[in-house]
Amino acid sequence: MTEQPDAQIDIPTFLAALPQGMGRLNEKLGIELVEVSSRRVVGTMPVEDNTQPYGLLHGGASVALAETLGSVGSGVHAFGMSKLSVGVDINATHHRAMTSGVVTGTATAIHLGRTSAAYDVVITNEQGKRVCTSRITCALVPMPE
Repeated sequence: MTEQPDAQIDIPTFLAALPQGMGRLNEKLGIELVEVSSRRVVGTMPVEDNTQPYGLLHGGASVALAETLGSVGSGVHAFGMSKLSVGVDINATHHRAMTSGVVTGTATAIHLGRTSAAYDVVITNEQGKRVCTSRITCALVPMPE
């Protein structure tokens, strides 16, 4: 990946430009963006109300956080080429259970191309311990007319 300057995006302006803001699922999960650029996206999500029947953080919630962060980063990258970003592949490994608190996800670009973008996403607890590791690949497609 060629190093190029990557300005951080103003989050309220970014969200206001999206047709549905953060999207209904992200709102339900309580996901909040902290930092946004095409190379790095950071966001948080509460564990409370995002648990499975045993009271543990739901793995699907972690995957939704990872997909959100990778999709936002690739969307910022795609926008500069007048394209849309759509997820085509995601995987996750869950390392540690959570029953309370807040998790923080950091998506770091590993590929920013003309037709695809990929991110490593690390989700940690409040002590900085890894909860989940994910990788997402998005296709960059022409915007509909």
